[in-house]
Amino acid sequence: MAGLDDILGMLPIDQVAAKLGVDPATAAQAVQEGGGAILGGLQRNAATPEGASAIDAALAKHSGLGDSVDLDQVDTADGEKILGHVFGGQKDQVAQTLTSEPQTAGIDFGKLLPMLAPIILGLLAKKKQTGGAAQESSGGIGDLIGGLLGGGSGGGQKAGGIDIGGLLGGLFGGKR
Repeated sequence: MAGLDDILGMLPIDQVAAKLGVDPATAAQAVQEGGGAILGGLQRNAATPEGASAIDAALAKHSGLGDSVDLDQVDTADGEKILGHVFGGQKDQVAQTLTSEPQTAGIDFGKLLPMLAPIILGLLAKKKQTGGAAQESSGGIGDLIGGLLGGGSGGGQKAGGIDIGGLLGGLFGGKR
């Protein structure tokens, strides 16, 4: 998926692996799964005018992302706040569900997701800036997020082997 590959390309996977205590291949898989879950949550929120407006406001605060990221410079406290907005009271359950998946068993998503959230918002802000008027005239933020997930604003995306729509729909009581 192009958007998740963009995230992987920006991150020093060796640094992620060291922080998580896993090998680089497992860290890359975890970044894809965690990034997909965050993007899926953002897309779900973007489906309402209020949610789309809130995401646009958040993107304005996260512009200026470069082509690479130093994880030691990532504000994980900001990441926790972002996750609270994206997943509400379900953020711990999202992390636990991702941790229980066979392909990422043993990864501490409670530690990884707060690292990824500000990076993903920075990437979205960067994509929005480079997409400019084309994004404004088309489907807006929902399509921008859907493009990073590998599709339009529809559901059913997968990150690695995890069905993001099913994961989030189950957590939030939806039928995805």
